[in-house]
Amino acid sequence: MKFCTSCGNTVALKIPQGDDRERFVCTSCETIHYVNPRVIVGCLPVYEGRVLLCKRAIEPRLGYWTLPAGFMENGETTPQGAARETWEEARARVSKLELYRVFDVPYISQVYMFYRCELDNGEYGVGPESLETALYEEQGIPWDQIAFPVVRETLREYFDDVREGHFPVRVSAIEYRHRKQQDKE
Repeated sequence: MKFCTSCGNTVALKIPQGDDRERFVCTSCETIHYVNPRVIVGCLPVYEGRVLLCKRAIEPRLGYWTLPAGFMENGETTPQGAARETWEEARARVSKLELYRVFDVPYISQVYMFYRCELDNGEYGVGPESLETALYEEQGIPWDQIAFPVVRETLREYFDDVREGHFPVRVSAIEYRHRKQQDKE
């Protein structure tokens, strides 16, 4: 950040009075500009035992498979954002959203929240951010073409939970070294 969004003057990186970390502070109006983590919300849509995946039409990870997900928007709840992203990426309506998986990814300042849900009427299509979409049983998932470690882990846990008949909410952190190890798997 170089300029204040309030007055247009330059900003400096410093620790504001009463704070404990560096922030961008306007050198003129003294507005403190907080840069906080981004929240990514998504769905794990299920229909007749199969999971809906999207093949990415955009970077990062163009051409790889993922669960429908994206950045939460202002003015929406996390389930609303997850359902919106599912519509945008897979032209699918979902219902009965239940929080299923939370990942803290501090090295990239992101938080991922996935909701287990039902794919309404088994209907889906292809949105502008997807090359294709498909329903997959566990054995058919293109595991070596999954876009992100958080998606791979969520899918593996989901199919384990199906076998157990129990779907706990899990929260964990992915540190950089852990991500590198997962990418090798």
